[in-house]
Amino acid sequence: MGWLVERIGTMNIRNSAKAIIINGDKVLLTKNQDRDEYFYLFPGGGQEHGETIHTTLLRECIEEIGMKVEIRELLHIREYIGKNHEHSTFDFNVHQVEYYFICNLVNAIHKTPTKPDSHQVGIEWFLINNLLEYRVYPKELRKYIIKH
Repeated sequence: MGWLVERIGTMNIRNSAKAIIINGDKVLLTKNQDRDEYFYLFPGGGQEHGETIHTTLLRECIEEIGMKVEIRELLHIREYIGKNHEHSTFDFNVHQVEYYFICNLVNAIHKTPTKPDSHQVGIEWFLINNLLEYRVYPKELRKYIIKH
């Protein structure tokens, strides 16, 4: 049995919870910057050992956007294998399963994020119908949200 635990430990597949926060005709995204320009992500991040996926999402929203959310339905699941994507130069060894949940803000009081990601420079609301004009990742989710 020890070999099985050892083998599973080397796979490094991680779960990630993401929030799709929609308010009317807008969606809230984290604003990030790389050497090219700005890019935008759905708030959320990696699940820690012993955390439920919902607890992960609640924690990550406080860390990245400084706001509490109410988690609603699961909208999308994405398997991200870094070596197969445009960011393979720095995500080559990343393999994660991302769970995208529709969320509501509990209140609109914005506090300073407690632990923003290293590339994060802010948060912004975007008109849903304009998502295709921006570097929003994952790209395929933009069209799905516009239809939702």
